[in-house]
Amino acid sequence: MLKLFYNPGSIALASHLLLEEIGCDYEAVHLNYAIMEHTKPEYLAINPKGRVPSLITEKGILTETPAILLYLAQRFPESDFAAPEDIYELAELQAVTSYLCSTVHVNHAHRMRGYRWVEADDETSLAAMQRKVQSNMEECFALIEKEVFKGPWVMGDKISIADPYLFVFSFWMEGDNVNPADFPKLLDHRNRILDRPAAKKVVPLHQP
Repeated sequence: MLKLFYNPGSIALASHLLLEEIGCDYEAVHLNYAIMEHTKPEYLAINPKGRVPSLITEKGILTETPAILLYLAQRFPESDFAAPEDIYELAELQAVTSYLCSTVHVNHAHRMRGYRWVEADDETSLAAMQRKVQSNMEECFALIEKEVFKGPWVMGDKISIADPYLFVFSFWMEGDNVNPADFPKLLDHRNRILDRPAAKKVVPLHQP
C-alpha cells in the first residue's frame, strides 16, 4: 500500500487529491505541524529534506510533487489521470508542472517562509519579500490564465495531474491577497475541483 505523508496547508494536498481521485489503496499520514513533526528524526529518516509530501512505495520513497504526481499517473494508466503516451504532450505537461513547482510555489512561499532566503533577523528584507508576494502571484496567475490554461482543464479536454496541482495554488489565492474574481477561468476551475468527491473528502483534512 502507498503511504503519503502530509502537513495541512502544504502542497501535499495535490498528491493527496490525486491519490483519492485515482481510487487506489493508500494511507495518508498527518504530520503535526504544531510540533514540527516533519523536522523530527523519525520523519527525517524518511525524507532528509524535512519537507512534504513524501510517498512510500514498494520500490522506495519518492519526494517532490512533480515526481509523485507523474509516478501516480504512470502507475495507474487506467485512471482518468493517466500520463500522455505522446512524448510531446508529456513534455508539455511537465513544462506546466515544472513552472508550478519552480516559480509559482516559490513565489507563494515568500509570504511565510522568507527565512529560507533571508536571515530571520533581517526584518526589512523579510517584509519586502512579503509585500511582493501579491504582485508576483498575480503575474503568475495572469500568465497561466492567458497562455497556459487550455480549458476546460489545464491541458485541454482531458483532466490531468496538472489540475490538482494548479488547484492548490488557486485555493491559496485569498491568503496571498489575490482576488479570484480577477481570474475567472482559474476560479471556475477551482470551483469544479472543489465539487468533485475527492476534494470534498480530502480538502477538509488540509485546513491548517
